[in-house]
Parts: sequence; C-alpha cells; structure tokens
Amino acid sequence: MRPTAAALRAERIKFTTLPSQWAAPPVALVLTVGITAAVNAAYGHADQSLLRDQGLALYYGLLFGHVAVACLGVLLIGQEFNTGMIATSLTAVPRRTRLYGAKLALGATLGLLLGLATATGCFLAVAGTTGLDLSTPGLTRAFLAGALYHPLLVLLCLGLTTMLGNFSAALGLIAPMVFLGTTWLAAIPGVREIGQFLPDRAGLYATHLQTDPDIHYGHWTGLLIMALWTAAAVYGGLRAIRRREVA
Repeated sequence: MRPTAAALRAERIKFTTLPSQWAAPPVALVLTVGITAAVNAAYGHADQSLLRDQGLALYYGLLFGHVAVACLGVLLIGQEFNTGMIATSLTAVPRRTRLYGAKLALGATLGLLLGLATATGCFLAVAGTTGLDLSTPGLTRAFLAGALYHPLLVLLCLGLTTMLGNFSAALGLIAPMVFLGTTWLAAIPGVREIGQFLPDRAGLYATHLQTDPDIHYGHWTGLLIMALWTAAAVYGGLRAIRRREVA
C-alpha cells in the first residue's frame, strides 16, 4: 500500500474506533436539524425574522450545532496531543506533512458529508413545517453555503489545534468562541465592524437570503472570507507541526 493511502487508512481507523470522534458528526446533525425543526414548528409562522429570511429559518439550529462541528476539528488531532499518541503517529508516518495532510483530507471529507446531510435535513425539516418556496432567490446558494460551512469549520479548528499543540487549550478557546464569543462581539456597537469579518460570522452570513446593510460584503464574499481564515489556519498548522518537538 502506498504511504499516502496507508496514512489515510490509519486516520480513518482512528476515527471509527474512537467514540469521542465518531460521535461528534451525529451530535452536530441532530442538534442542527432537530433545533431547526423544533423552532420552525413552534415559531415559524409567527416569528417575523424567520418569515423574512428563509435562510435564517433553514439554519437556525446551526447556531448550536456548529459547536459540535468545531469540536470534531479539535478532536481529529487534539486527542493525540493530549495523550502523547502524536509521537506514535509520527513514528508510523515520519513525514509530518503526509500525516497532517491525511488528517486534513479526513476532516474535509467528514465535514463535507456532514454539511450535505445537515443542509438536506434542515431543508426537509423546514419544508415539512413551514414550507419553503424553491423559487426564492438565493435559496440554492444558501443550501450550498450551509454544506460548505461545515468542512471549512472543521479544517479551521483542526489547523488552529495543530498550531496550539494542546487539546485542552484548543477545546477551551475554540468552542466557547464559536458558540458565544463572536455573537457577543457582533452585538457590541462599534466592535461589530470587526466581528463581521471573523470566520464563523462571515460563513454564516453566506447562508442568509436577505442582505444586511450593516455587513460590508456580499454573501459569497462571506464564504470566501471564511475560506481565507481556514487557509491561514491550515498553513499555520502545517508550519507548527513541521517545527514542533515531539517527545
């Protein structure tokens, strides 16, 4: 078996045998789709914000489910830093770029599959409660943006965790920041100007249908901003894993 294929297979085996890792995608899916369905069933016909923007209605649960998505990115490499197994992994795959690349490939694949499942599930949930007008401009874009948001977030968190080289620090900083931090920043007058360019805010804006006059970019640009943050984190993780001393 070729070294790259062997590294990919090893990462897949790690993922399928560690409950903390393989449990994260279904948790994210259940949270996102479940909360979206519940909110639309309860308030979909009365909440004006949901009626005005079907993109917000479509991904309401993502405001909660994306924490599990972020945790998946942290877990894909953070557990190995936490247990010291990263040294064993590097013994089995001495080329650090190959090991890191295999983790990125697994993370991107899992994130994309999760994104497609989540977008489809949310679509069916809203269609079954309040209904969706398939001819609504931007709905296809919102569906695709929601699907792509997941792999971008997984890779972003994987890269940041690799840069930190510490599971506890990564989980303690990234999860609260995704769940609360940028939401708080976006609510503070003046600070919102900066907060709108943070990765999760920009990525989520791409899933909305309505244009926000306070946002200084378009919907697709929001996804591009998130992609640039992700690329920077992935590159930072690559530099970190190349240089880090592993006992």
